[in-house]
Amino acid sequence: MNKKRNKLVVDRHMFRLIVMIVAWMIFIAFTRFRKFYNLVNFQTMAAQFPEFGLMSLGVMLTMITGGIDLSVVGNANLTSILMAYLLINMTDVAGAIPPYAIPLVFFLAILIGATLGIFNGLLVSKAHIPPILATLGSGELYTGICMALTKGNAVSKFSRTYATTINNRLFGLIPVQLIIFTIMALLVWFLLSRTVFGTKIYMLGTSATAAKFSGLKTDTLLIKTYLLSGIVAALGGMIMLANYNSARADYGTVYTLQCVLIVVLGGVNPVGGKGKISGVILAIVLLRMLETGLNRFPKISSYYISLIWGGVLILVMVLNFFTENKRVRRKG
Repeated sequence: MNKKRNKLVVDRHMFRLIVMIVAWMIFIAFTRFRKFYNLVNFQTMAAQFPEFGLMSLGVMLTMITGGIDLSVVGNANLTSILMAYLLINMTDVAGAIPPYAIPLVFFLAILIGATLGIFNGLLVSKAHIPPILATLGSGELYTGICMALTKGNAVSKFSRTYATTINNRLFGLIPVQLIIFTIMALLVWFLLSRTVFGTKIYMLGTSATAAKFSGLKTDTLLIKTYLLSGIVAALGGMIMLANYNSARADYGTVYTLQCVLIVVLGGVNPVGGKGKISGVILAIVLLRMLETGLNRFPKISSYYISLIWGGVLILVMVLNFFTENKRVRRKG
């Protein structure tokens, strides 16, 4: 019975997202049809959202455990800057890079992301620092390292081969960035729904005390979760590196708020134990469509977008609060 009720709660989140997407699509159809409904626009959206979409997957994983990862943007920027410097060293006089360069930088980016994620996991599990403070601090640390490495400047004098490869389209239609995001999303879905690891992190998020007394190695579980978060954040940084053809310490500063908004909007409980990747993906699509649609209205300044995201986040939290209260009353 409880499982059915929990499923209904998740379905409410999904239903809310679907209604919002459909409503926005209808509104745009009546106001900016030609500017929004075209193949190039949808391909552009599909190429742009994976960078913060990947970071959102990391925030989702940590939030399911009852924590959070606010260092995803710092992680992404630090990884992209280090890999940009490596690409510069591998770029020859003709502006070319060896064939193994792109696989190598992705492999190293995964290692860097994993290392930064493990650091977060150790702060949370071994040092017992609250996740919000641990990852906020580490995020500032990573950003500080970025500033020290670049002096605040963009790192961009490397071969364009990397950007053209990642910005390419499979069969001339599907952006490579979308393929990378899809592969990672499927991997996270598999881990959450088809492995013991997924069951354990849901149990940990539901009750850390119960998880510990049931024999789970909670410290190891947290380290693994933050490690995964670090990897997807680093991959997000590699996509940013391709999209901007440069790396900088302050790229994606608004993504932290967006990632938290996406995860909460997607139905992940901020205190842990609940959430599905399907809801998060729908929330990613909704935010990308909202932002792209708003850009089609010249009179609406882009400076208002952060204000809108903050307002939406508060609204969603209020709606979730009343939804949960109604469910508790009915259960009582």
